[in-house]
Amino acid sequence: MGRQMTEMLKGTLEGIVLAILAVRPAYGYEITAGLRDRGFTDIAEGTVYALLVRIEQRGFVDVERVASQKGPPRKVYTLNDAGRTSLAEFWGTWSFLAQRLGQLRAEGQ
Repeated sequence: MGRQMTEMLKGTLEGIVLAILAVRPAYGYEITAGLRDRGFTDIAEGTVYALLVRIEQRGFVDVERVASQKGPPRKVYTLNDAGRTSLAEFWGTWSFLAQRLGQLRAEGQ
């Protein structure tokens, strides 16, 4: 992944993770796997876990510890009302930017 892609992804990864959690609750590894399934193959697992800590601290998710057959309990993240509000704001901003960038691209062709 190029530097430009990495920088752009840093600004959008929170919204992307919130969008994944809007589909269903998940634990960290499931979120990382979901990102990889969607083509975000170069995102490190540590990046996702650091982001999950931030969105938990910001109050965007509810966290439940669920027993695991393979070790300690897993933290399952569920998008809450504050998270849905943040996600709606993300999509609104994304739509605005995508429209403006599309206009700029059309002007340059």
